[in-house]
Amino acid sequence: AKLMLFTLIIIPISAVGIAAVTKRLKKEAQDVQSSMGRMLTLMDETLMGMRIIRSFNATPFILKRFSQENDFYRRASLEGFKRRELAPAFSEASGVFIVSCILVYGGSLVLNREGDLQASSFIAFIAIFSQVIRPAKAIVTALANIQQGRAAGERILELLDKPVDILDKPDAIAMKTFSRDIVFENISFQYGDKPVLQNINFRVAKGKKVALVGPSGVGKSTIADLIPRFYEATSGSVKIDGIDVRDYKMESLREQMSFVTQEIILFNDTIFNNIALGKPDASLEDVIEAAKVANAHAFIMDTEDGYHTTIGDRGVRLSGGQRQRLSIARAVFKKPSILILDEATSALDVESEKSVQEALNNLMEGRTTLVIAHRLSTIKEADEILIMEGGRIIERGNHIDLLNTKGSIYKRLNSMHDVLH
Repeated sequence: AKLMLFTLIIIPISAVGIAAVTKRLKKEAQDVQSSMGRMLTLMDETLMGMRIIRSFNATPFILKRFSQENDFYRRASLEGFKRRELAPAFSEASGVFIVSCILVYGGSLVLNREGDLQASSFIAFIAIFSQVIRPAKAIVTALANIQQGRAAGERILELLDKPVDILDKPDAIAMKTFSRDIVFENISFQYGDKPVLQNINFRVAKGKKVALVGPSGVGKSTIADLIPRFYEATSGSVKIDGIDVRDYKMESLREQMSFVTQEIILFNDTIFNNIALGKPDASLEDVIEAAKVANAHAFIMDTEDGYHTTIGDRGVRLSGGQRQRLSIARAVFKKPSILILDEATSALDVESEKSVQEALNNLMEGRTTLVIAHRLSTIKEADEILIMEGGRIIERGNHIDLLNTKGSIYKRLNSMHDVLH
C-alpha cells in the first residue's frame, strides 16, 4: 500500500513536467505554421509582381523582407523541432526517474526490519509497472504529434468555420431560365460606414447591353457584384424577371451568368480544363467551339500539346491577350444568359485589345450584358450608357445622344483619349 501510494504521488509530478513541454510545443507549431504562411504569401507576391519590383528598384527591400521571414521560420522550426524531440526524451527520462525512485523506496521497504513489503511482491510490482510505463511513454510521444497537428488543423478550421455572410433563404427557388430583364430599384450600398452607391435605378432588358462609365471608386464593380449576390444591397432590390435575387438559390442564379474581368484567373492545368472549368464531362468539340468564338483556337493549336497543354501557374506561359481570350472562351463555354464584363480589356496593349475585343463582341452577341469599361471601343455600341460619379448615376443615354447633349460629361470624356482610348 505504501509503495502504491508513493507511486501515485510521484507520477503526477512527472506528468506536470511532460504537460508543460507538450503545451509549449503547440505554441511553437503555431508559430511555424504562421511563419510558413507569411513566407509563401511573400513568395507568391514576389513572383507575380516581379516587373513592378524591378522597375521600382525594390529588390533589396524584398530580399530583406524574405530574409527576415525566412530567419524567423528557421528559428521557429528549430525551436519546434527541439521541443518535439524533447518530449519523448523527457518522457524516457521521467520513466527512468520514476522507476529509480520506486526501486529505492521499494527496496528500503523490503530491507527494513519491519517487513513492510515482501521481496516477491516488490518484484511483481516492478514487472507490472514496467509494462504500464511503455504505453504511457508512447502516449506522451503521440500527444506531442497531436499538438503539432492541432496547430496546423486550427488554421484550416478557422477558414472552414468562418461564417458565410450571404446564404440562401429556406424557401429560395431555383432560377431555371432568364426571360425578361434585370432591374435595379433604389439600390444603396455601403462598406461599413462608407456609402458607395446611392439610389441606383436602371433596367437591362434581355438581349440588351448597358455600360457603366466613371472614375475608379464610384461603385461600378459593386453594381456588377450585386447581381450574383457577391454582396447584398444595404437598401433597395435587384430583380431578375420580377423576382428579387435574394429569393433565388445562389447556385442556380450564378449558373445563368459568366464573368470576364480585368483580373484574369487561370489555373495551373491544361487549356481544356481551364475552358471547361467545373465541367469534368465536357466534350472536346464543345471546348473547341468555345475557343473559336473567343478567337483562341489558332494560338491554342500552336502550343505544344494543343488543348492538353499545361499553361503554368496563373497561365504564365501565355501572353496577356491569350490569357484573356482563354477566360472569354471559358465564359462562352458556359453558355450564359447574362454576361458581366468588368474592365475586360483595360490591361491589354492595342494589338491584343483588337483580338480580345473581337472575341468579346462574339461573346456579347444576343446576350444580356453589363459592361464596365473606360475604353470607347467597348461601350460605344451599348444600348444605354450610364455615367457615374460619387456613387450616383448622373447621366444616361446611348453614345449618339450623349455626344449631342450640350455640356455632357460623356462628351468631355470621349475627347480624352487617355481615358476612353
